[in-house]
Amino acid sequence: MNLNFGLTGVSLVTGALLVVALVLQFNAKQYVPGKYWLTVALVSVFGTLVTDNLTDSIGVPLEASTLVFGALLAITFLAWYATEKTLSIHSIVTRHREAFYWLAILFTFALGTATGDLMAEVLGLGYLVTGAIVAALIAVLSIGWRFGLHPVLAFWFIYILTRPLGASIGDYLSQSPGQGGLGLGTTLTSAIFVAGIIAVVLYLSVTKTDVTPRDAAADPATARTRGGLWQTVVVVALVLVASGIGYSVRKSALQDDTPAPVAGQPASSGGRTTHLTPLGDLSEFRTVTQDTLQRLNTGDQSGATSRVDDLETGWDNAEARLKPRDEATWTAIDGKIDTVLRRLRATSPDPNAEKSALTALLSTLG
Repeated sequence: MNLNFGLTGVSLVTGALLVVALVLQFNAKQYVPGKYWLTVALVSVFGTLVTDNLTDSIGVPLEASTLVFGALLAITFLAWYATEKTLSIHSIVTRHREAFYWLAILFTFALGTATGDLMAEVLGLGYLVTGAIVAALIAVLSIGWRFGLHPVLAFWFIYILTRPLGASIGDYLSQSPGQGGLGLGTTLTSAIFVAGIIAVVLYLSVTKTDVTPRDAAADPATARTRGGLWQTVVVVALVLVASGIGYSVRKSALQDDTPAPVAGQPASSGGRTTHLTPLGDLSEFRTVTQDTLQRLNTGDQSGATSRVDDLETGWDNAEARLKPRDEATWTAIDGKIDTVLRRLRATSPDPNAEKSALTALLSTLG
């Protein structure tokens, strides 16, 4: 957003950096914390961008992305286990196993992003509630591991869940207080996370507490743990059933609260007559858009950039309420809002391009 690269540009840059990091990682003769965690950071961003591209650029529903990445992750694990007879990270001592590992990591981040966004946005739970739910699930799995849940099964489930947890914490830190956040902004929030990563990597580099001795690479402790297959079947079945029931109940509740309006039908609002779009009365978003355009017309670039934040947060918070009414209309408006955000947050804003994007959005809003 801030550099005006767009999803495609950022994806290309991040993809190129990831390729370089993977080459360095695969050529490393031993575990080097800096190289390894740099690769993890880049694959996490790239995995997130894969989901975002499918959702925002192509229009793939988050439900479909969740199912597809879940299936791809399952296929990766099946192929990995079929050829190596283990999924333990302590047994990754060959390039073949490492290739399976990084592929699995990519799909875990893509799946975690899709699942977290599905809960927070489509189901309207919000990022803070989503984070609380995910944290509770991690706690349950950790307790289960202490009481006999297979360590490899517990590890991979918790690893997947760290993605929506981290995203929820990030959104809570960066969102404005009016939206229930701390208002630190994306730049400061990113700096905090980078500082945290660097501190942890430096700690691991010095203490080497995360290094597996070469003579323990076979992971005998995990090898002695039995019951992984039946536990996996039970846990996956429980997760699928609980997820399906929770999704159905939440969607039904949202649909009950969002009766479909009739487009073009006049409605009274505050003494004014407004014409409803297929999504209902969007006058609140039109007001913010008009206000932003007015500030631009008076030369107040910083004020317009600040005001457009209200459009973004308001639209995101209303997604669960509006999208079920008419997905095609919602997607069209969402695309125009993304264009407005890119134009106003560009490093070198073009007033004409900004005004053109805002005018197009006003026309779409009705």
